[in-house]
Amino acid sequence: MTRGKNGRLRRKNGVWAPLKSSEIDRERALAVPKTPQTLSPSYRLAYADDDFLCREELRPIRLQLELLKVEMILTERDIKSTVVMFGGARIPAPGQSAWAARNEVQRENLEAASVYYDEARKFARLCSRYSAGFDFHEYVIVTGGGPGVMEAGNRGAADEGAPSIGLNIVLPHEQAPNPYVTPELSFNFHYFAIRKMHFMVRAKAIAVFPGGFGTLDEFFECLTLIQTGRMEKMPLILFGEKFWRSVINFDALAEFGTIAPDDVKLISFADTADAAWKIIEDFYEHQE
Repeated sequence: MTRGKNGRLRRKNGVWAPLKSSEIDRERALAVPKTPQTLSPSYRLAYADDDFLCREELRPIRLQLELLKVEMILTERDIKSTVVMFGGARIPAPGQSAWAARNEVQRENLEAASVYYDEARKFARLCSRYSAGFDFHEYVIVTGGGPGVMEAGNRGAADEGAPSIGLNIVLPHEQAPNPYVTPELSFNFHYFAIRKMHFMVRAKAIAVFPGGFGTLDEFFECLTLIQTGRMEKMPLILFGEKFWRSVINFDALAEFGTIAPDDVKLISFADTADAAWKIIEDFYEHQE
């Protein structure tokens, strides 16, 4: 919001706004004399009152704000589509120790899984290289913004000089955003549900690397939406076929009858970044 020559306020899009902005009134409210009345919580402007906004009754408003803030910023940046990368926070970069390991077996497993960090970084590079042809408005990398596979995804985009998005969330033991997320596209959430909506709303492809409960939750959310027709079919790629077939018996679900045999075909497997990118290329070439 800026002032015109006559002192009236003008929005960024050039439209005159004769009414005073909420931002100006917030500043004015802070400058009023300190009296028992003005110091009372009831006197605070409702939209500038953190205690009020955090009341239980205001949950619907907070849900809306988390949805709107990210949507408005991504729209302003003209980000039209994304490539989503899910995966474990505990998978270290090659050469780094497995900080989350509780015993030697876990340490060996997680450090061996660093190959997925490398492949995630390579995959993000390939996507970002392609995104450059669209001035970084299409196929923009989005991760959960944390460590492990998420860091690898944002890092791969940074390798190519591309922007990338990080959708972080407040957790008890984690986590500052990894340093490779584009700062202006680094977001923080309270609500898992709204965060997952933002992963999906612009997705053109979804790559899922080995991970834990959070990764499984994100994967099954996407798979369910595609299976039920609530989301367009798109490449849904599981990195590490051996890992995924050992933790989920997709064929057993089909054999038992709880899913249709064709539902298994909604999933693709890849072990390398090149193979995963080929799946995406082939899918959209066929779509055209």
